[in-house]
Amino acid sequence: MVIQDIQQFSEIRPKARAYFCYLFQKNLPNHLPSATVEAITSRLRKIKGDLQGAEAVYLLDAAGNQVGPTYLKDGKNEGDIGKNRSTRAYYYRAMHERRCTITDPYPSLLNDELTVTASEPIFDEHGEILYVACLDMPLTEVVRIAHPLASESYAGQFFRIIYALFSVALAFVALLLFVKGVEGFLAYGMGAYDKIEIKDIFESTILLTLSLAIFDLVKTLFEEEVLGHSKKDPASSIHKTMVRFLGSIIIALSIEALMLVFKFAMTEPAMLINAIYIIGGVSMLMIGLAVYIRFTHTKELE
Repeated sequence: MVIQDIQQFSEIRPKARAYFCYLFQKNLPNHLPSATVEAITSRLRKIKGDLQGAEAVYLLDAAGNQVGPTYLKDGKNEGDIGKNRSTRAYYYRAMHERRCTITDPYPSLLNDELTVTASEPIFDEHGEILYVACLDMPLTEVVRIAHPLASESYAGQFFRIIYALFSVALAFVALLLFVKGVEGFLAYGMGAYDKIEIKDIFESTILLTLSLAIFDLVKTLFEEEVLGHSKKDPASSIHKTMVRFLGSIIIALSIEALMLVFKFAMTEPAMLINAIYIIGGVSMLMIGLAVYIRFTHTKELE
């Protein structure tokens, strides 16, 4: 789950930063001549109270020295007063960028769990940085706040079950197609290669191709809708799945058309028109797939 949380954080980081910046800007006094340590600390504690999952809040001066206690979930730690945190990323980035920032996940000194720190520079009326307000949040809480999973709701759980049932059913279909495809050429037995019909080989290839296409669809459904594995680029993931699935269908239809051409050429030449219809349909599918790939590729480049 840690790897999944880190991956999700990389995707929702802008949203998480915007959320914490909104909290800071809404609650903390800034660009005012009367921004005192007591006033800022009081507002920080209010933010911590509103965020039930908040791990700690504390205030640093412009030199990176902590000017007050660390307020934790179960009290406060007076021993942190005076500690220099000028080497920490949350201080350096807030001072350097002069705006609200959010760090990468790192192991917390409080509980060794992965933590994210949001920091906000506090300016005086002349635009000089006086303090840096800091808020520590567990990575899991940041992901939950900025990207709540639909699976946490009853409707989300219901849909997960439905997707799981469909995935299992489609997996059985893929398995049956695979077994039937293998059975098509193993039915002759070992060493009976001279008895194998070309028609049976074509049919087995079609079944195996369809089995692979359905299995690929099952894999995507199960990973994304049931397990909740998010992709770096969901649109790209759907695009690749669609291309693979349609490509498998086109291959299966092409093989079927080729098989019919051989069959009708030898037995019923008048029926060759049906094979031509299938070939025409395959050509239209290929053109449609090419147009789809072209437009989706253009959109990704933008």
